[in-house]
Amino acid sequence: MKALLNQFRFIYLEKVINSEEGFDVYFSNKQSSCIDNLKEHIVFINYDYKNKIENFQTKNTNPLWFPETLFIEVEKKISINKLSGFNSEIESKKINLISTVSKEEYTKNFNNIKNHIQKGDIYEINYCITFEARDVEINPIMLFEKLNSISDAPFACLAKFDHQYIISSSPELYISKKENNLITKPIKGTAKRGKTTSEDDDLKNNLLHSLKERTENVMIVDVCRNDLSRIAKKGTVEVEKLFDIESYKQVHQMVSTVKCELKESTTFKEIINNTFPMASMTGAPKIRAMQLIDEYELYNRGPYSGSIGYIDENGDFDLSVLIRSVFYDEKKHYLSFSVGSAITAMSNAEDEYEECLLKAKAMIQVLSS
Repeated sequence: MKALLNQFRFIYLEKVINSEEGFDVYFSNKQSSCIDNLKEHIVFINYDYKNKIENFQTKNTNPLWFPETLFIEVEKKISINKLSGFNSEIESKKINLISTVSKEEYTKNFNNIKNHIQKGDIYEINYCITFEARDVEINPIMLFEKLNSISDAPFACLAKFDHQYIISSSPELYISKKENNLITKPIKGTAKRGKTTSEDDDLKNNLLHSLKERTENVMIVDVCRNDLSRIAKKGTVEVEKLFDIESYKQVHQMVSTVKCELKESTTFKEIINNTFPMASMTGAPKIRAMQLIDEYELYNRGPYSGSIGYIDENGDFDLSVLIRSVFYDEKKHYLSFSVGSAITAMSNAEDEYEECLLKAKAMIQVLSS
C-alpha cells in the first residue's frame, strides 16, 4: 500500500477460523474496540454509526449486515495478486438486477420531499434508491477489476468481512488528516461524459455554470464548514476550492474543498463524531435531512454512504465515501448497490431519476457483462 487512501486500492479481510473476536487478514489481524487515537489501522464506519452520534433509531432493515464500526490493526501489506481466500475460479452467474423503487414510487417520494423543502423543513437532501439481485454468485476480484477498469476511481477498494464484500469504485474523499490539517471534499453536481471532445467540453462547461448544481454544492459546503468549525482552531475554516470540476471515465463531478486547522489534542473520535455522516450524503440541515432519509428510503443504507480508509503510523488518515460500491454476501447469494442525488427547490423528478441511473451505469454494466 502506497501513501494513504488516494493511492490505496486493495484491502483484504478474512475472519479468523473459530474466532469470535476479530479478523485475521493479510493486512491485519487485531480488531480494536477503541476509536480514539488510532494508528496503523484499517477503518470502516457504517452509515448507522449516525445513530450513536445523534441518538437516532432506524426503522429500515437491510438484507446485508455489516458492523457499526471496525478498527483493524495493520499487520502486513500485500498486492492484489497475492490475495487468497477468494475463489478465482468462480464464474459469475447471470445477474437479474431489480430496482427496489419504481420510477413512479421515486416520483411520489420526490414530490413528498419537495413538499418538505417548500415548507422549510430542509433545503437539500440526498435521496437514494437501491438495486439488488438475489440468488447470485460472483467473483469479487473479477468484478472489482472490471468496475475499476471502466471507472478508474481514486478511492477504489476491495474488502472482505467474513463472507461479505465491499467492492468499491468511489471517487469521493470524506475526510483527510495530514498533521494538524483537516480536509473534506464534498461532491455535489454530476454530468455525463460526452461522446466527442466538443460535446464533453460543453457538458463540463454546463455543469460548471449550472445555477442548480452550484446551489446544491454550496449548500453542502456550508454544512461542511459548520461541521469543521466545531473542531477547528478559530478562524481557520476555509473553502480552498469552490465548484471545481473533476472528470472521471463515466461522469464529470463538481467538487469543493473545505479545510481547517484542528484544535490541539483533537481525537479521531471527535473528528468523526463532528463530521459523520458526510454532508454530501445527507443534506441541509443535516439532522432533519437524516430523519427524512430514514422516512423515505426503503432500505437501511448500511455500509452505503459509510466510510472506509486507512490511518498511518503518524495518525494521519484518508477516509472515503462508500458510493459507487457493490455490497455482496456470498452466503446469502445477495448483492446490492445504491445511488442517489441531491434534491433542492430547483430539482425536478425526471432529471434526478436520470442522474441516479447515470451513477448506476458502471455497476449495471459490469454486473450484466
